[in-house]
Amino acid sequence: MNQKQIFPFLANRLALLLGRMLAVVLLCSTVSCYHQSQQSPDAWNLTDDQLDSISFYTTHHYAQNFNFVVVGDSLELMTQAPDEVPYDSLMVYRGDRLVVAEIMTIPSDTIDSVWVKVARDQLSQGWVREQQLLSKVAPDDPISQFISFFSDTHLLIFLAFMAVVLAVYSLFRLNRRHAYIVHFHDIPSIYPTMLALLVSASAMVYSSIQLFAPESWRHFYYNPTLNPFALPPHLSLFMSMVWALVVVSLAVVDDTLRRLPWSGALLYLCGLAAVCAVDYVVFSVSTLYYIGYILLPVYVVFALRCLRLSFGHRCICGRCGAELSEKGICPQCGAMNI
Repeated sequence: MNQKQIFPFLANRLALLLGRMLAVVLLCSTVSCYHQSQQSPDAWNLTDDQLDSISFYTTHHYAQNFNFVVVGDSLELMTQAPDEVPYDSLMVYRGDRLVVAEIMTIPSDTIDSVWVKVARDQLSQGWVREQQLLSKVAPDDPISQFISFFSDTHLLIFLAFMAVVLAVYSLFRLNRRHAYIVHFHDIPSIYPTMLALLVSASAMVYSSIQLFAPESWRHFYYNPTLNPFALPPHLSLFMSMVWALVVVSLAVVDDTLRRLPWSGALLYLCGLAAVCAVDYVVFSVSTLYYIGYILLPVYVVFALRCLRLSFGHRCICGRCGAELSEKGICPQCGAMNI
């Protein structure tokens, strides 16, 4: 069989295969049957306790048998029911895992009408007000615990990280005078700018959810998932951005290590992380005051303009062929390019 006959032969075989598959599908659709089950008259005949549990879960986002972990130093529990006096107490401590055993509403309680009975084990059970409980525990899920930890300490981590990065960058800048940093003295790569813009947009979406749909974020906090297709549209958009951040971050590390030596790449990545941290804080806070919606388009135009300039002025090292942003000493081989 010559080359001219191969393509008609493959086309005929593919058409024959598709025709057989279509015939099988049509045959199955004609012989399939549907069994209509009888509707049970008590399918939705729920008890009052079940209805109360569903209603409580809808508004509080957790219910009986929900698992918590203590994140505070300690939590005091009443061993007797709230309406029983006198009562004894017991303590649970950081890292103890608790399960919700019972929920009680006391309308006469002016401090907090919702009381929750939690159990560490069979012998360690007690009651506590809901507000006091939720301030000392987090859902027993890694995603929820990460959200709780990051929400409590992100400003301190950001300030400490910025101080270290700025100190290292200042020393290196004094030594080399030609250190790379995103937006200002950037490498010819699209990924760092893409990462900075993704962080900014993600921070704006995150703050928008906090601003316009706080209950949906609260529900996500108690029932987290990494699957963006199992979430409402706004949460799905945010989770898709989180996955995009992971992918783009890997591309940034790979491309930076390919273009710069280890020392320069490490400093550049630290500077990029500092810029992303600033972007996160600026856009997450400014969006709460509606300023972020104006600031983000301005930042996008600025970042794309800087990216175009980094690609527009490139030189090639005469010895090793490495890309240079300007004439001078090649960071790869050390040759002087005039």
